[in-house]
Amino acid sequence: MAEQDLWLKQAEEDLGVARYNFKGGKTKAGLFFLQQSAEKALKALYIKKFKKLIKTHDLVLLSRDLKAPEEIINFCKQLTPLYQFTRYPDVTPVENLNELSIKLTNYTEEILKWVKKKLQE
Repeated sequence: MAEQDLWLKQAEEDLGVARYNFKGGKTKAGLFFLQQSAEKALKALYIKKFKKLIKTHDLVLLSRDLKAPEEIINFCKQLTPLYQFTRYPDVTPVENLNELSIKLTNYTEEILKWVKKKLQE
Protein backbone atom coordinates (compact mmCIF):
# COMPACT_ATOMS: atom_id res chain seq x y z
CA MET A 1 0.00 0.00 0.00
CA ALA A 2 1.38 3.41 -0.99
CA GLU A 3 2.16 5.91 1.76
CA GLN A 4 -0.61 8.28 0.69
CA ASP A 5 -3.10 5.39 0.88
CA LEU A 6 -2.11 4.77 4.50
CA TRP A 7 -2.70 8.44 5.33
CA LEU A 8 -6.07 8.43 3.59
CA LYS A 9 -7.11 5.25 5.41
CA GLN A 10 -6.24 6.90 8.74
CA ALA A 11 -8.17 10.03 7.72
CA GLU A 12 -11.27 7.91 7.08
CA GLU A 13 -10.82 6.13 10.40
CA ASP A 14 -10.49 9.47 12.23
CA LEU A 15 -13.76 10.63 10.64
CA GLY A 16 -15.41 7.50 12.03
CA VAL A 17 -13.90 8.18 15.46
CA ALA A 18 -15.27 11.73 15.32
CA ARG A 19 -18.79 10.45 14.60
CA TYR A 20 -18.49 7.88 17.38
CA ASN A 21 -17.48 10.57 19.86
CA PHE A 22 -20.37 12.84 18.82
CA LYS A 23 -22.84 9.99 19.42
CA GLY A 24 -21.29 9.41 22.84
CA GLY A 25 -21.61 13.06 23.84
CA LYS A 26 -17.87 13.77 23.57
CA THR A 27 -18.16 16.77 21.28
CA LYS A 28 -14.69 18.25 21.82
CA ALA A 29 -13.06 14.89 21.13
CA GLY A 30 -15.20 14.54 18.01
CA LEU A 31 -14.16 17.98 16.80
CA PHE A 32 -10.49 17.15 17.37
CA PHE A 33 -10.83 14.02 15.22
CA LEU A 34 -12.55 16.03 12.47
CA GLN A 35 -9.48 18.25 12.28
CA GLN A 36 -7.23 15.20 12.31
CA SER A 37 -9.23 13.56 9.54
CA ALA A 38 -8.96 16.59 7.28
CA GLU A 39 -5.27 17.01 8.10
CA LYS A 40 -4.39 13.41 7.28
CA ALA A 41 -6.40 13.47 4.06
CA LEU A 42 -4.65 16.63 2.90
CA LYS A 43 -1.29 15.13 3.86
CA ALA A 44 -2.10 12.06 1.76
CA LEU A 45 -2.53 14.28 -1.28
CA TYR A 46 0.54 16.34 -0.31
CA ILE A 47 2.64 13.15 -0.18
CA LYS A 48 1.41 12.09 -3.61
CA LYS A 49 2.04 15.51 -5.13
CA PHE A 50 5.34 16.49 -3.47
CA LYS A 51 6.76 13.06 -2.55
CA LYS A 52 7.31 14.12 1.07
CA LEU A 53 5.44 14.70 4.31
CA ILE A 54 5.07 18.19 5.71
CA LYS A 55 4.87 18.50 9.51
CA THR A 56 2.12 21.02 10.20
CA HIS A 57 -1.38 21.15 11.65
CA ASP A 58 -2.28 24.17 9.49
CA LEU A 59 -4.95 22.95 7.08
CA VAL A 60 -5.02 26.30 5.28
CA LEU A 61 -1.31 26.04 4.48
CA LEU A 62 -1.75 22.48 3.24
CA SER A 63 -4.81 23.30 1.13
CA ARG A 64 -3.14 26.34 -0.43
CA ASP A 65 0.01 24.36 -1.25
CA LEU A 66 -2.26 21.80 -2.93
CA LYS A 67 -4.03 24.50 -4.95
CA ALA A 68 -7.38 23.53 -3.44
CA PRO A 69 -10.53 25.35 -4.54
CA GLU A 70 -11.50 28.36 -2.43
CA GLU A 71 -14.40 26.44 -0.87
CA ILE A 72 -12.01 23.77 0.47
CA ILE A 73 -9.64 26.45 1.78
CA ASN A 74 -12.57 28.10 3.58
CA PHE A 75 -13.52 24.77 5.17
CA CYS A 76 -9.90 24.44 6.31
CA LYS A 77 -10.03 27.90 7.88
CA GLN A 78 -12.82 26.71 10.14
CA LEU A 79 -11.29 23.32 10.94
CA THR A 80 -7.70 24.39 11.69
CA PRO A 81 -8.43 26.04 15.09
CA LEU A 82 -9.97 22.81 16.38
CA TYR A 83 -6.50 21.35 16.88
CA GLN A 84 -5.78 23.77 19.72
CA PHE A 85 -9.29 24.60 20.93
CA THR A 86 -10.15 20.98 21.66
CA ARG A 87 -6.89 20.14 23.43
CA TYR A 88 -5.97 23.08 25.62
CA PRO A 89 -8.10 24.62 28.39
CA ASP A 90 -6.63 28.11 28.07
CA VAL A 91 -7.93 28.66 24.51
CA THR A 92 -11.08 30.78 24.18
CA PRO A 93 -14.11 28.47 24.27
CA VAL A 94 -16.46 28.15 21.34
CA GLU A 95 -20.25 28.33 21.70
CA ASN A 96 -22.88 26.05 20.11
CA LEU A 97 -20.60 23.03 19.85
CA ASN A 98 -23.32 20.57 18.84
CA GLU A 99 -24.52 22.82 16.02
CA LEU A 100 -20.92 23.43 14.99
CA SER A 101 -20.15 19.70 14.93
CA ILE A 102 -22.76 19.06 12.21
CA LYS A 103 -21.42 21.82 9.97
CA LEU A 104 -17.77 20.85 10.49
CA THR A 105 -18.50 17.16 9.85
CA ASN A 106 -19.93 18.18 6.48
CA TYR A 107 -16.84 20.28 5.76
CA THR A 108 -14.55 17.38 6.64
CA GLU A 109 -16.53 15.04 4.38
CA GLU A 110 -16.19 17.52 1.50
CA ILE A 111 -12.43 17.76 2.04
CA LEU A 112 -12.09 13.97 1.98
CA LYS A 113 -14.22 13.75 -1.15
CA TRP A 114 -12.05 16.37 -2.89
CA VAL A 115 -8.84 14.62 -1.80
CA LYS A 116 -10.05 11.22 -3.02
CA LYS A 117 -10.91 12.72 -6.40
CA LYS A 118 -7.47 14.35 -6.68
CA LEU A 119 -5.69 11.15 -5.63
CA GLN A 120 -7.31 9.34 -8.55
CA GLU A 121 -6.12 11.87 -11.13
